[in-house]
Amino acid sequence: MVECILIGSGFAFTAAVMPGPLQAFLLSSVAQKGWKRTLPASFAPLISDGPIALLVLLVLNRVPEAMSRILQAAGGVFLVYLAWSGFRQWRQQTATGPETRDSVPRTLIQAVIVNLLNPNVYLSWSLVLGPAFLNAWLPSPANAVALIIAFYATMVAALACTILLFGTTRLLGRSGRRKLILVSAIALAVLGVYLLMASLMKANVV
Repeated sequence: MVECILIGSGFAFTAAVMPGPLQAFLLSSVAQKGWKRTLPASFAPLISDGPIALLVLLVLNRVPEAMSRILQAAGGVFLVYLAWSGFRQWRQQTATGPETRDSVPRTLIQAVIVNLLNPNVYLSWSLVLGPAFLNAWLPSPANAVALIIAFYATMVAALACTILLFGTTRLLGRSGRRKLILVSAIALAVLGVYLLMASLMKANVV
């Protein structure tokens, strides 16, 4: 069981700290709304990964290339949309203007959508978590459960720490936060365009 816990927590930590669509969204959300309103978004994987896990474990042996391309393109479009929203927020704010007041549920829903459209989640379950879960289940279901608990406990904790780390930028003052909104909007746009171009290039290769 200890081995399963180490595998689950180690893989989760790596997935949480690596730059990606969800991390870019969290940075943008903290810049616009503050860390308190963004913190619940750390639970997004708990909501989004359930259907993904069932799809991979019960239906798919691996993620089809076409599905990966479609998810990648859809994720790119959504990130570009979020980037445009961030850019509008940056333009609307003045150095002394109020913060955005988007609700916590809306922030969580947006984080869930970002994760659902992230092909890396499907690939992770198809290539790493799925096989590890099945291998752990055969000798002992408790080992498989321990692996999943370790993975998501570490994932949520690491994302929460990431949000808190991003939140330290609030010490920069409103002017600094406005700059951070612009930087995060640019980061979302670049990542979104990259995902779109990558999906188109894969389609052309096929």
